[in-house]
Amino acid sequence: MLRQYELVDRVLEYDPDADEALLNRAYVFSMHAHGSQKRASGDPYFSHPIEVAGILTDLHLDAETIATAILHDTIEDTVATPEEIERLFGTSVARLVDGVTKLSKIEAQTENERAAENLRKFLLAMSDDIRVLLVKLADRLHNMRTLHHIAKPDKRRRIARETMEIYAPLAERIGMYEFMKEMQTLAFEQLEPDAYESISRRLAQLKEGGGDRIVKIGSGLKMLLGRAGVEAEVNGREKHPFSIWKKMAERHISFEQLSDIMAFRAIVPTVDDCYRALGIIHRRWPMVPGRFKDYISTPKRNGYRSLHTSVIHADNARIEIQIRTPEMHAEAEFGLAAHWAYKQDKVRPDTQHSWISDLVEILETAGSPEELLEHTRMAMYQDRIFAFSPKGELIQLPKGATPIDFAYAVHTDLGDQAVGAKVNGRVVPLSTVIDNGDQVQVLRSKGQTPQPSWLNFAITGKALAAVRRHLRNKERGELIALGRNLYDDILLRLPAPVGHDAVDLALKRLKLPDEPTLMIAVARRTLSDAAVMEALMPGSAGADSPHALAPQSSAISIKGLTPGVAFDLADCCHPVPGDRIVGLRRPDAGIEVHAIDCRILADLAERGTDDTDWVDVDWGDKSDGAVARLAVQVKNEPGALGIVATIMGAHKANIINLRLDTRDSVFHTNMIDVEVHDVHQLMRLMAALRAADAVNAVERA
Repeated sequence: MLRQYELVDRVLEYDPDADEALLNRAYVFSMHAHGSQKRASGDPYFSHPIEVAGILTDLHLDAETIATAILHDTIEDTVATPEEIERLFGTSVARLVDGVTKLSKIEAQTENERAAENLRKFLLAMSDDIRVLLVKLADRLHNMRTLHHIAKPDKRRRIARETMEIYAPLAERIGMYEFMKEMQTLAFEQLEPDAYESISRRLAQLKEGGGDRIVKIGSGLKMLLGRAGVEAEVNGREKHPFSIWKKMAERHISFEQLSDIMAFRAIVPTVDDCYRALGIIHRRWPMVPGRFKDYISTPKRNGYRSLHTSVIHADNARIEIQIRTPEMHAEAEFGLAAHWAYKQDKVRPDTQHSWISDLVEILETAGSPEELLEHTRMAMYQDRIFAFSPKGELIQLPKGATPIDFAYAVHTDLGDQAVGAKVNGRVVPLSTVIDNGDQVQVLRSKGQTPQPSWLNFAITGKALAAVRRHLRNKERGELIALGRNLYDDILLRLPAPVGHDAVDLALKRLKLPDEPTLMIAVARRTLSDAAVMEALMPGSAGADSPHALAPQSSAISIKGLTPGVAFDLADCCHPVPGDRIVGLRRPDAGIEVHAIDCRILADLAERGTDDTDWVDVDWGDKSDGAVARLAVQVKNEPGALGIVATIMGAHKANIINLRLDTRDSVFHTNMIDVEVHDVHQLMRLMAALRAADAVNAVERA
């Protein structure tokens, strides 16, 4: 464990103007606060925050951050309070300590919910000050280094899995690759102990058999560049076990088949030297096709810059080579921490990383912990592609992203109003998958709103969260409107009018918070009509009451409601505006609208099911548009189906689905789903089809 003077000396070595008194006060306060607490290893608990602070001194972080690391467990694990921390160490340190404080006291029903809630609060704190993330990652790294002291295997695996799924990807996203690799290696050892042991053993055997092979190759590479006039510092290493295991799994190959397990890094003075060194290496050894990456001209989203290539060295050995400048190397190793501005009035590094604000927006709109984890894991894990806006702005997206993902990445309002897109100047559907380097122009309309179908092809967390949020709000509004119509009918069936006080009392009897919640319960039939009547006017729905079986007083209008949101149009009979209709209301399932002569209704009437409520509904004035299904029997001759399509087009009816149902040598019967305004348009269409010589019969299916 670092002694007090050793820790302070480390900070003063890279920052002579650091607040030495702040560090000394934090050290003494934390040591006294933790007192005799012990860790699982038997060491004093106080050793943990000091080691975390030591890790952060390697990153040359400011005194406030080091003090935060020393104090980060005091609020949760000791009697210290946030107010005390603020009084003794200032507002900034208190805010940072509060952001890093562990969240183990959160009560949750599931493991996913607990992990999601931890991630939610952690990312919200991180978005305010990136130093919170740096301290948290150092805290997790030291916990992983001492994980083997925990006795319970299940607990070790849970911590390792959380590290692999949340913290290592976060370290990668801000460019802290050394943190990421060590976390992955330590987590891999716990999650896949047999694979870890096997790969480590084979690496050791390879090292023994090859002697100083890495040193020899590195020296040869340095001499090659030096002879060509490029001064370079060359370092070589074997890839860590998790990286090797991941490649074996992805490529479905054995350890013996994996050839590129050695990686070399050439650090050269300038950017020009990077490209000169690349040319020298490619002239000397054949390049492995598809393995060259230029992250200097197109940096990764976290700011990472370097040239990557793989070449076939002596004895057909593949080696990976990275070429970068010293500045690039510092940022590659420690990411944001490498250029953290302690005292300069510069733009804070976290403002350069839009993915943080994207994640925060997801946090605010996610409907459930599972949805949150799904979105954030997608945002952190998936491979990226680059697409360009018409103005040349570079937008990074996951592989498989579509124009709707691109639109939401640019701005939420653009995503909400998207109606189409042009990719490389060609109009395409919003479901089109974007390729690397595509130029994407989003077409928008102020009258557009997010559509349910977008959930089938949007893949980014930001797009999915925005669409789901809109649909949830729309469903709530329409359920309240439908519930209000049903509720008004219930009021008319009461023996006498009721006042507002009666409604307040009814809400208390039903244990509901407000009227909108009551309307949703009525619409979804989680409350029966009788229960609502009884709550409003006790005795009105009793067995002896003449109102208990009172019929519905008027038809419920579904005008203005969206099919599939507040109600569903039945697939069995495909009713359209103008048809006589009836609604079936089942508990917690909304209303399903059927044509009055639907065979399903007849079956239900014969069975007399108790869990279904029949509701008299009507289309309302100006209800517009629905899908009808027609069974069209056409002659088995060329052009017959074309005639049918032409007639439908002439009658402004849009075909949305067509399926061949039966066929023989004379006739084909096609099931055609067609979008029409109302039943009158449908009747005119059917009459025109029957008049065509190519059509033998037309019926509604």
